[in-house]
Order: sequence, then C-alpha cells, then structure tokens
Amino acid sequence: MTTISPSESKSRLLRGPWTPEDSSLLYGISDWSSGYFRVSDKGTLQVTPDKDPARAVDVHELIEGLRERGVTTPVLLRFPGILADRMHALHGAFSKAISDHDYAGAYSCVYPIKVNQQKQVVESVRDIGSTLGFGLEAGSKPELLAVLGMTAGFNDMPIVCNGFKDDEFIETVVLATKLGRNIIPVVEKFSELELLVKHAERYGVRPKIGVRVKISARGAGRWEGSAGVRSKFGLFISEVIEALEYLKARGMEDCLRMLHFHIGSQVCDIRRLKHAITELAYIYTELRRLGAGMDTIDIGGGLAVDYDGSKSAFDSSMNYSIEEYAADVIYRIKTVCDDAGAPHPTIISESGRAMVAYMSVLVFDVLGVSRFDASPMTKAEVQRMLESEEETPQPVLDLLAARDELTDRNLVPSFHDAMQARDELMSLFSLGYVSLPLRAAGERLFWETGAQILDRARKLKEMPEDLSALPEILSDIYFCNLSIFQSLPDSWAIDQVFPIMPIHRLDEQPTRLGILADITCDSDGKIDNFASRREAKKTLELHSLRKGEPYYLAATMVGAYQEILGDLHNLLGDTNAAHITIGDDGEVVIDELIRGDSVADTLSYMQVDHKDLRRTMRADAEKAVRRGVLTVPESRSLLSFYEAGLDGYTYLEEGD
Repeated sequence: MTTISPSESKSRLLRGPWTPEDSSLLYGISDWSSGYFRVSDKGTLQVTPDKDPARAVDVHELIEGLRERGVTTPVLLRFPGILADRMHALHGAFSKAISDHDYAGAYSCVYPIKVNQQKQVVESVRDIGSTLGFGLEAGSKPELLAVLGMTAGFNDMPIVCNGFKDDEFIETVVLATKLGRNIIPVVEKFSELELLVKHAERYGVRPKIGVRVKISARGAGRWEGSAGVRSKFGLFISEVIEALEYLKARGMEDCLRMLHFHIGSQVCDIRRLKHAITELAYIYTELRRLGAGMDTIDIGGGLAVDYDGSKSAFDSSMNYSIEEYAADVIYRIKTVCDDAGAPHPTIISESGRAMVAYMSVLVFDVLGVSRFDASPMTKAEVQRMLESEEETPQPVLDLLAARDELTDRNLVPSFHDAMQARDELMSLFSLGYVSLPLRAAGERLFWETGAQILDRARKLKEMPEDLSALPEILSDIYFCNLSIFQSLPDSWAIDQVFPIMPIHRLDEQPTRLGILADITCDSDGKIDNFASRREAKKTLELHSLRKGEPYYLAATMVGAYQEILGDLHNLLGDTNAAHITIGDDGEVVIDELIRGDSVADTLSYMQVDHKDLRRTMRADAEKAVRRGVLTVPESRSLLSFYEAGLDGYTYLEEGD
C-alpha cells in the first residue's frame, strides 16, 4: 500500500522518481530539525552539529562503522557539537536582546543536571559553559555532590541548588561557599532558611540566598500544574516577606540576593510566560524596596523544544523562537524595573531541555514485521474453503462479496459491509457456529478488502471521513530492537512525540504504514504516535524489509530526560553509546565508545567514578587550606560531609 496523500501522489507523477528531497518533506525534517539534520543525496540521514552541510555526519555510515567495531544497535549517538551550538545560540539570543533593549544586567544559564546526568554530557556543558558564564543546577543531595566534584577548578561557575534540603545538604553548601564556590541555595521552605542562617553564623559566611516564590500565573502544556499557588515548591508571598524580616533581624537582608520561580517544563505558549515574567519582576522590585539585597532573577526552566515541527501551542511544540523568548524576558523585566527605578538584575534561566534535547539520537534496528495484508486469498483457496465446509456462514459470503464487488464508487459501503461481516463472524465463532479455519479465512478476506479499499481511496481527491481510521487499522507492526521503557520512557509515560525516521533508503519511496513495537514483554511497549506539523500521526511511513539486510530507524531529539528516566525494565539496561565530534579537517571522530550494560552493570548509570570525585574534592579542599580560606578542621568537616553523602542514602533520613 502507498503512504502518501492523493494530492502528493499526483504531484509525484509530475516530478518523476522518488528523491531524497521527497523523504525530507515526508518526514518533515526542515520543520523539527532546527538545521541539525538533513537527508544526503544518497538517501541517508545526516547530522550537522554546526549546521554546516560540508561538516555532516552520515548516520548510516557511522552505524556500519560501529558494527565493524563490534558495537551493534541499539546505540545512542551523542553530538556535543550540537550542544555547543545550542548553548551559543541561547547566549547569543540574550546578548542581542540585552543590546537591543539597553539592558544593564547580565544573563547566565544554569544547566539542571537532572535533564541528562551522564558524565560526558555534564562535563561538556561545564566546559562550554565556562566560556559563556553559564553554570550548573543541582536538585538533590547526590546531584550537589556530583556538581561540586565536577566543578573543582571552576570556582566562578554559578551553581544553583533547588529542591528540598536537609541539614547536611545546607551545611555542605555553606562550607562550599567558604571554599570559594559561587553557589546559591534556593529556599523552598522556611525551615531551610533557618538552617542556612544557623550554619552561616557558625562558619562566618555570608551566603548568597535565593528564594522560590509561588506566583499566581500558570504555565502551559503538560506541566502547567507545576506552577501557580498550588505548586509543589516555593514560598507564598506572605512567607517571602516573613523570610525577609527574619533575615533583617539578623542583619542578613543583603544576603537575600536571588528571586526564583518555575513555570513548568516545555512551556508551549509564550503568552503564559510573558504574564509570569511580569509578575515575577514586580515581586523583585517590591522586595528591593523592602530592603532585600536582590540583584538576580532566576526564571527557571520552561524554554520549550519543537518536537513535532508545528510551531504551535501544542504540547510537543512551541509557538515562539529562542530569540523571541529572550527578547520578551529582557523587555518585560527591564520595563518593570525602569518603572520602579530599580537596577536591572542578572537573569538566570534553567533551560536544560533546550540545551540537550537535540544532541542525542537513538538508532535501532528492525527485527521483523507483522503485516495484516500479507496473504490475500486466491480463487483456488476460496474454492477449497467453500468445498471443505458443509455450510458457509453468511458473514464469510458477505466478506467475499465486499472484496469481489469493490469499485471506486462503493468504497465506503464496502468498508461498512466488511466491518459488519467481520463482527458477525467473530460473534458466530464465539457461539461455536464457525470453525477455526473459516474464522482465519474471514480475517484474511477482511484485511485484503481493507487494503484494496485504502489503495483505491488514496487515488481520490480527498479521503472519505468514514475511511480515515483505515490506515491505522491496516498498519503493520514493526518489531524493533529496543526497550521503549529504557530508552524512550516519555513516549510511553506521557505520549511525548519524538521525530522518528529511517536512517537510510531515503532515496526510495516508503510503501508501508506501521507502528513500532519493542522487544519487552509489556504490551505498552509500542509507539503509535508520530511527529507531524499538522497533527500527530498514528502511523509512520516505512519501507518493506529486505531479506538479510538490516533496516535502521532513528529516534531523534532524545537528549533530554530519556537517558536518566529509563528504568531497568525487563533488565534491559543502557544501550551502547558513542560520543561523536567533527575535527577541524572535517573528519568524523568517535571520541568515546561506551558499552551498554551487562547484567552486572545495571546498577551503574552515570559513568561517574566516585573515587575521582573524592580525589578531586580532597585536592580542592587542600588548596583552600593552603590559601587560608579554610581551616584544617573546616576542611575535614567539608570532606567528611562530602564523603558521607557519597556513601549515604539519597533521600532525607529520619532526624534530618
């Protein structure tokens, strides 16, 4: 069966044979790729980390090369060049907005490592961000320990600490401040402020303190409920004022430096963001008026990624660009501050998804396919079937009539007749009036009739509404060598759309429609929702399999959350992974190959060696002692807390 619309079919006849450009249009690459993906002249998927076609990575050639090295699919490809380009694009957008609006403050982005905690990713963010004034965000005690260890030697790098904090967490933050780190703990509940003050006074430190506020504005999209006054984190306005008075009573109001909020992840509608930023800016100016030492606004995450290419307010898209996002943030904060006579604050965003989503591509092979129209019944088979039964049930005769009497003029009635006949046949079988061979024959006739109806319907100017569900009903099932729960958990959990397409044979017209099923024993291990700029597609255009030849698909834009959300479902652990860069001479370089999990490896996720972290922190603390920044007992306390944290429980323990 064909996979393109009637209008596309007619234009195809005028243009001649199928071309790679046709595949690019079919899979909407220009809509969702942001310039990082393209189809080559020989019909393969290419990645262009710096958007230069002359410096492209041929994904099919790369997979074949990895296979020669013994690294088989599924394999996760990471492209730090894309990460660098995204970070520079974000920095450039805010730099331009600051210049255009004569904004007197600065901009920084901190990367929440929860978005992708893999060592190679975090270290790439750290190294690139160190040149842009960017930093890292930690949302838990284990993340704080990892960030402190990975930023040794980067003392100016901003570190924002979100999430609930126990006494040990806060004491570590205060000691890290004394060590010279640029660290800002965000107060999520009043008791955290009390702990901060206690340890700051104990160690003689005046920390930079942030406070998260619950605003009335709500986000947009799947996570809109994570903002607003019913949000999980943050203080009510009355509590923020109480916190300021608490600090004033101790002469520490100047330590209240940063105002923070979070409107939710993947904010698809820019209008919601504008309202929230305006409200936050007014709170900032009022806190300054009341005596706080405010000089920074953290606008949290929310910068979306256009997964489906629709450039709309759909959950998987965004109706704005990075440039528009930056301009709106700068303009609205500047306007409110100017009206209030307040200085322009440093602006921090936590745009993790926008940084890393594009950088990772999951490539997997197809193991086999189940086709519903694979075995049409010949006249001889029909005759033998009829002769083998004492009496042929009427539903079988109706199915034969629907198939044999089909014309372009009776497509919809024939479909209705076939559906009714199949349902009646199933009912008779359940009552014991139809043999198993007759049931099998009826099913074959139904699938064959449906396929013929669909082929004829695609020649019409417009698909009849009554037949709109037929492509999905007749779609093939392509069995793929991956675990969706491990590698694409958001696809299963929240119906997140990821652009998926073949990485080769893109100079051939795909002739099948299919859904994807994984190799787990779970019936939910399937993908039946695919990216499209018009509306989500329930099937994907695919090629017929060739005997003895691998068929590879790629799920793109999987760099955010997918690697760290996946559980060990069916004990299918991490996939093989490769770190890919392009040298100055244009040569594709495989920097690092990371073997996927064996059964013995499944408890190790981040490829972070705790011994390296301990060694790094010991060296950093010793340098601080030699500089006179820390005393020996304080150094021992810091290392004690740090190492106890690495060895301890990840959750808050009783008595904290």
